[in-house]
Amino acid sequence: MTSRPTQTMCLVVAAVALGASLAARSVENQQAGPTPQERVAALKQSMQESQTKIRQYEWIETTIISLKGEEKGRTQKRCYYSSDGKLQKVAIGDPAPAQQPPPSGGRRGRVKAKIVENKKDDMKDYMERAAALVQQYVPPQPADIQRAKDAGKVTANPGGPGLVRLEFPNYLKPGDRLSIDVDAAANQLRGLTVASYLDQSKDAVVLAVQLGALADGTSYTAQTTLDAAAKNIRVVIQNAGHQPLAR
Repeated sequence: MTSRPTQTMCLVVAAVALGASLAARSVENQQAGPTPQERVAALKQSMQESQTKIRQYEWIETTIISLKGEEKGRTQKRCYYSSDGKLQKVAIGDPAPAQQPPPSGGRRGRVKAKIVENKKDDMKDYMERAAALVQQYVPPQPADIQRAKDAGKVTANPGGPGLVRLEFPNYLKPGDRLSIDVDAAANQLRGLTVASYLDQSKDAVVLAVQLGALADGTSYTAQTTLDAAAKNIRVVIQNAGHQPLAR
């Protein structure tokens, strides 16, 4: 028969072992850091705060379109949010007209001019669809992030120094992917990339987005680069010159 002191000692040893085990597990959990779901929740809150703050500013958006490495157009717009919460873009000046080759005489010249005009229309239509695609992904909408999180479409992987990369496969379209680089300590958006397409997968486009921060900590989209390899088109959208909006 085991004596009472021995039983008490066994209980003490068991309690100490259990406490040590729980403490070790707590340390492991702290070292593991936030779960992907916790990071998404913190990121969503940070994005909502920045989207509220950015409405207090106006800025200049510069869009540069290149075809086969040659710049084909450049426009600037003044951007701000109106009182009803809608983003307004007002053109600054007139875009520089593209240089046209001198027309050649005869029917052949008219046919060539018609082909050039059709190509311009096709490119304009493509760029309008590409611009609409950019707006679907940039900036990421907290509601879309939440929906992807609820559907279990999020994984967390190591990014660059001090960064965690959140991956969202099938984010808005089947087969697309949104990758967000998050500051591991502050859980703030630092950059993102998107692999998507227009109407079909053969119309693949890649978006690379660089984020900036204003003096008050407001995060904003500093530059968006769209590459459409199939069309040899690159579009760069830059946002700069932020200043308080005068109401």
